[in-house]
Amino acid sequence: MTQPPPPPENSSDDRPSQPPKPPSAPQTPPTPPQGTGPTPPAPPAGPPQPAPGYGYPQAPQPPAPPAGYGYPQAPQPPAPPAPPAGYGYPQAPQPPQPPAGYGYPGQPAAPNPYAQQPGPYGGSPYSGYGYPGQPGAPSAAPTAPQAGGSGGGSREKKKQLTIIVAAVAAIALIVGGGVWYAASSGGGTKHSATDGKGGESAGSAKEKAPADPSSRILFQHENPTVSDSISTPGSWLTDTVYAKTGVAEVAGYDLDKGTKLWTIKLPGPVCEASTHMTADGRTAILYQPAMPTEDRPTHGCSQIAALDLKAGKKLWTQTVKSGDSVETFDNITVGEDAVAVGSSSGGAAFGIADGKARWLPKPDGDCHDGGYAGGAKLVAVRECGTYDAPVLHIQTVDPKTGKVLSDYTMAEGIEDASVISTDPLVVAADAGGTAKGSAVSDFYAIDNATGKLRTHISVPGDIYAVDCDIFHAENCTNAVVGNDRLYVSTEQHGGSADSDTNEIVAFDLATGKQTGQRADAGDDWEIYPLRMDGPNIIAYKSPPWDKGGQIVSIDGETFQETVLMQNPATREVRDIETSFSPDTAEFRYGQGRLFMGDDYVTKPSSYGKDYLVVAFGTDG
Repeated sequence: MTQPPPPPENSSDDRPSQPPKPPSAPQTPPTPPQGTGPTPPAPPAGPPQPAPGYGYPQAPQPPAPPAGYGYPQAPQPPAPPAPPAGYGYPQAPQPPQPPAGYGYPGQPAAPNPYAQQPGPYGGSPYSGYGYPGQPGAPSAAPTAPQAGGSGGGSREKKKQLTIIVAAVAAIALIVGGGVWYAASSGGGTKHSATDGKGGESAGSAKEKAPADPSSRILFQHENPTVSDSISTPGSWLTDTVYAKTGVAEVAGYDLDKGTKLWTIKLPGPVCEASTHMTADGRTAILYQPAMPTEDRPTHGCSQIAALDLKAGKKLWTQTVKSGDSVETFDNITVGEDAVAVGSSSGGAAFGIADGKARWLPKPDGDCHDGGYAGGAKLVAVRECGTYDAPVLHIQTVDPKTGKVLSDYTMAEGIEDASVISTDPLVVAADAGGTAKGSAVSDFYAIDNATGKLRTHISVPGDIYAVDCDIFHAENCTNAVVGNDRLYVSTEQHGGSADSDTNEIVAFDLATGKQTGQRADAGDDWEIYPLRMDGPNIIAYKSPPWDKGGQIVSIDGETFQETVLMQNPATREVRDIETSFSPDTAEFRYGQGRLFMGDDYVTKPSSYGKDYLVVAFGTDG
């Protein structure tokens, strides 16, 4: 996670500032050896955040941890679940804490992840990652957090967002820019989240290793010229087209030439886009009814539309009215044959083929569907209770009627949850605010049919690199599900010599324990799981300063890595490739092609050219 730069000089002290925007994250290269050419300039550490601009508001991001955070340390004796400050290395800055008893959860009791014997390669908590003998998490529901603890990080973000929304018009008048929105996806995943990532791993792998994995740039498109930030989330890969959201449009591109095959024009910017699509190439987006202006920096995300990506046309547009006003929504997904949207006002669903409403928001006591996750099934994240003491329900619902098929109630004190996969059902959460910010502390495998907890897996945020956007029911990075297993990335840590590295490890969803499988990135590489390919994992490897990135297929049983793509190591190509990061951009791989897309565009920056999309392909 990167640390946002200081607020603009012209923002006042009593209103939240909007973090500035990157060119999507060039990586900081080490100094090359003598005689290899000029030392490349060191860009900012991690992607700066988008500058204030038009679009939709986003919650301020918490400060990034100090350098060295998440690196290995000697194993510790048993201790309480949340390590105190100074537990071997610097802790992430904490948000302001509410007074005790103010409705915020404390930290849940959980086993100390470091209380273990030294692994086969030393005493670091990373030693022996993924090898047999690592203690697994308890296969039982977590203990309810105690009141008055140090949780509430995600709730603070919600409160800050509320303040931002209320102050949007005033900020626009003073700063002259408005606000911006970009989902943290994957995704991703923000944007590492890809079609079929959620456990749909039946059948054999489709991606085959080419005779020569060496790739070249197929095409690249620079950002269109804009005066302020505009959100552009959403990209999809079919067998005939790569589709990408642009400025108030969705366009389909030829897979090899990058020429536009079709364009769907919209009256305003896209706010959200489903990462899922049907077998015949249909998906859905949420967009504004008009372009933002200085006087009105957002018109609200009220327009719900279904798209046919193969035909290149919009199938229908719907809105939801409450009296004389039009409802706005926070997220959108496609589950089976339904388009579902959710927000604090409740949820709605429509048939993807005809746009007919299947259900609309309705008063239901203190409960509402805050969001939905899609794919093989449709799952609602339902919030009940009060704002300061919510109770979350994870419900598998019938996509035609909205009937609840199963219900699992999360432990008290868990304020936000994100769905990693709908079948098998796996949910991520920051239990009691122990992981802080958007990081994840726990996973819950739930039986779709009965709603019963299968296993509970603890994943300390300083060891594992899974992040989720708390405002989206299924937007997490660095975690995929397949083979009834959960595959997650670890944080970077020390490798051999002065290098850094990380790995992907696996947890068995039936037992909650690590399987012993581990895919190493290698010294000075970092590996990110993108999606499942049958029983295999498709992963992206971010390169050292002197190499190009890779796409690899990891065998689901042996964890043997096969290189599917090796990108060029030239400085010019590397600069383009490393301006995209799987933590913040949209990565889509298939049929020997890799597409990287940005989820917002900004006015030109001093970093050089910014790209909306770049595509790599092999000739094999």
